[in-house]
Amino acid sequence: MPIPFLASVVMDGWPSWLPGPWALTKAGTALGAIAITKIYASGATCTAERNMHGRVVMITGGTSGIGAATVYELAKRGAQIILLTHHEHNDAFLVDFIDDMRDRTNNQLIYAEQVDLRSLHSVRKFATKWVDNAPPRRLDTIILCGSTLTPPGKARTETPDDVESTWQVNFLSNFHLLGILSPAIRAQPFDRDVRIIIPTCSAYIRSPSLDKALDKKDWSPGKAYARSKLAMMVFGKAYQKHLDAYERPDKLPMNARVFLVDPGYTRTPGMRRWLTRGTVWGLIVYLFLYMFSWLFLKSAWMGAQSILWAVMEGSLVRDKGGKVVKECMVVDCARKDVDDEAIAKKLWESSDKLIEEKEKDAAAKRARAKKREMEMEEEKKARERVEEIESLVNTIKKGKQKEKEKPKSGKKAKNGEKTA
Repeated sequence: MPIPFLASVVMDGWPSWLPGPWALTKAGTALGAIAITKIYASGATCTAERNMHGRVVMITGGTSGIGAATVYELAKRGAQIILLTHHEHNDAFLVDFIDDMRDRTNNQLIYAEQVDLRSLHSVRKFATKWVDNAPPRRLDTIILCGSTLTPPGKARTETPDDVESTWQVNFLSNFHLLGILSPAIRAQPFDRDVRIIIPTCSAYIRSPSLDKALDKKDWSPGKAYARSKLAMMVFGKAYQKHLDAYERPDKLPMNARVFLVDPGYTRTPGMRRWLTRGTVWGLIVYLFLYMFSWLFLKSAWMGAQSILWAVMEGSLVRDKGGKVVKECMVVDCARKDVDDEAIAKKLWESSDKLIEEKEKDAAAKRARAKKREMEMEEEKKARERVEEIESLVNTIKKGKQKEKEKPKSGKKAKNGEKTA
């Protein structure tokens, strides 16, 4: 086909129905530029493979975005997945999600545990139950994909624990979870390659310093999100040192490694919420300009590639933990204060103190709520007893009234007989 066409062009000239060579060159150049931009923006693809059969993976944020793509890939390779989600077990969305994931991956070992990152008590309840199990349950990988953000222009919000939402969900609850799970991580056998994956974002580069708290007057959605990601990176580095300092009973080296992973900018629900500013008009503009987000932002599946690489890459076994991974390779951190031990110590101590304070307040609230509930229950029972007594009294009165009416009717009947 090409040869006769070229021969026709040489012999008879350029066909009239075909655009000219210059127009085709411009169109080809434009398409080529779009293709190159798309390939570059999509980033690297994970080429690492690992036998995941029998391995237990615990993941937050695994029901949407990058987390869901990660769950799919790991479940497809045979891993046992434990989804930590705020949904209740009988929630229709969660049931459908798990059933669909089991069908698509042909893996029935996908379960869910209710862990609400907006509640420190919920985190403690799950983690304590996991740690109290004897013998220690198997745990190969922890992936902390769960996060939130406040759209630009929106007001500051707080969790039921009276903590700024972005700080608690993105950092404090993850700090709390890993702190309680620490004994379970350290109890894993020496030959088990345990990895803790902490997804981050390049927004941490522009974060304000962690030395000073973010006051309400200085708060903004961008600062809050960037600061929470920087805090997770500082904590991740410190947590690796915490694990390395543990002396195993068998005197062998620690086998758990922390990896900080930057998936890049992706078309996830969180990114869409940020770009649309959480408004209907913003969503309309987003849909109208969707071509640009498709071109410059990764898909959720491409965003999951660096996380998958950090989970499955074999060469990472020979390296120490605390590394930063981006585009399926280890890179240098963009901020020196991430390795600052003084900042890490201050962050660790202040977070412990804040959690202790908020858990005490939450426990007091639960106690007061339980007391009110018991009082209301007692009042309800008292009302029921009063109603029961009143009902009994009314029944007795009606019975007596009927007894009084019977003799009168009898007398009337006898009088009637005599009269007849």
